[in-house]
Amino acid sequence: MSTLGDALQRRRLRAPRRNRTVLVEPSFSSVPSLLSINADRAKRFDADLSGRALFDLARLARRELVDAAVRYTRAYRDVDTDGSTERLFLSGHQPELFHPGVWFKNFALDRLARRHGATAIHLLIDTDTLKSPSIPVPSGTLQQPRTESVALDRPTIEQPFEGREIVDREMFASFADRAERAIHPFVRKPLVGKLWPLVLEDLERDPRLGSALSRGRHRLEGEWGLSTLELPQSEVCRFESFRWFAAHLLIELPRLWKIYNQGLLQYRRINHIRSRNHPVPELATFDDWLEAPFWIWSTAAPTRKRLFVRQQADRLVLGDLGDLGVELPLGPDGDAGHLVEALGELPKRGIRLRSRALMTTMFARLLGSDLFLHGIGGGKYDELTDWIVRRFFEVEPPEFMILSATLQLPVDRSTVEVEQLRHIERELRDLTFNPDRHLDSSALDGNYSPEVRRWLKQKSRWIATPPTPETARRRHLAIREVNEALQPWVSRQRESLIAKRDQVRRAIEAERVLGSREYSLCLYPESPLKNFLLDIREQSA
Repeated sequence: MSTLGDALQRRRLRAPRRNRTVLVEPSFSSVPSLLSINADRAKRFDADLSGRALFDLARLARRELVDAAVRYTRAYRDVDTDGSTERLFLSGHQPELFHPGVWFKNFALDRLARRHGATAIHLLIDTDTLKSPSIPVPSGTLQQPRTESVALDRPTIEQPFEGREIVDREMFASFADRAERAIHPFVRKPLVGKLWPLVLEDLERDPRLGSALSRGRHRLEGEWGLSTLELPQSEVCRFESFRWFAAHLLIELPRLWKIYNQGLLQYRRINHIRSRNHPVPELATFDDWLEAPFWIWSTAAPTRKRLFVRQQADRLVLGDLGDLGVELPLGPDGDAGHLVEALGELPKRGIRLRSRALMTTMFARLLGSDLFLHGIGGGKYDELTDWIVRRFFEVEPPEFMILSATLQLPVDRSTVEVEQLRHIERELRDLTFNPDRHLDSSALDGNYSPEVRRWLKQKSRWIATPPTPETARRRHLAIREVNEALQPWVSRQRESLIAKRDQVRRAIEAERVLGSREYSLCLYPESPLKNFLLDIREQSA
């Protein structure tokens, strides 16, 4: 839920730390209130988008979203929906093998939509790039686990999911077997064994990696009783409503550019962020080119590039400051109609224009939904989106929800706290600087041995001597000499503590590997994973 008010405020969002716990902000019970707030704000969406009212585009966008999502989903699984646009709930994520905490959103989306009479659509953000065609898998032993990278496919040039086809079909087909072998010491029957046949079924129809993963996962959700729709973001970018939205942003780019960067700098200041790339980079300028918050690339060169725009008297020039460039006409009196039509022709020329993160959720929340369900990352960066919406469109942005969950692999392992290691380190330090407090029985003979008594007497004398500028260094060296001389009489305690420290370090490393919440959903055994997610879905009621 947005808490920005008129100015950006610092906000802390953390993933749940304990196993089998969830983050839901605001609570499920607040949904009726959020819907009422958002409906009231939507009535005030009277901003003019270069010749088209915002509320008018919202009606068009909702119709386009539902029709396209039904059509897309029916291509690979049954759909039970009346296609209503009366109330829409949206969420989104990249089409990858994400972890259960992300998957939780899909289950909450389904249940909340049923509860509140909404059509539920999960957007596949296939305009993002596939960073690596592999996933981390825990392997090794319970005492010495390690993380192994298991590849789905061979690497190729980095490109968006929407165009990333599988390179090595044989490797992709064998992924389930290799993942099962790697995780076998900890999970006997991971979900990948059931998921992968569903993933492989559609390959002849669509050879793209992200499509195969998302369709297989979505079909499994259908078997588990979920009835959400899905739609790639690349399809959304072809909508007339989206093209009009994009056209307005491009026509008004100088104003958007200034607001965007002002908000970003304030966001970083308030959140004490020094990185120039977090949560997003600043929009750049080069001569008379302004960077726009969109990606551009071509089918001939499918690596996405930042979009730069140069405005001339009757046209916009779009390009990547490299080989790719295209001129698009502007209409008279600031009307975007001609530009909207020209944007619709770009796919025929092999050119892809896609929204970047903030613009993607801005469109989905302003034009496409009554309620948007974010993860933690999206919830954080959309604080900046809200700031931009208020100043650019001069409307109050819709509220949203933030959801995440933590589910660890069901592996029996020893519980160890970092504080245990700190305690041992403190004990070892005390053996070095205060060995007289820890003398073992070999230093005793009823009283102390003569040698030990001599060292203790020397240390007591120097401790009692107040340091002065003349004696401070001599005093320090004398006390250190005593401490070093007494080390043989605490050697057994040191050896014991070092052994405990090594044991605790191994346990902490094992907990780091086995206790991670980031492992892919396909590595969990079906029953506990399914029960956890379905239980959460019921809680949303």
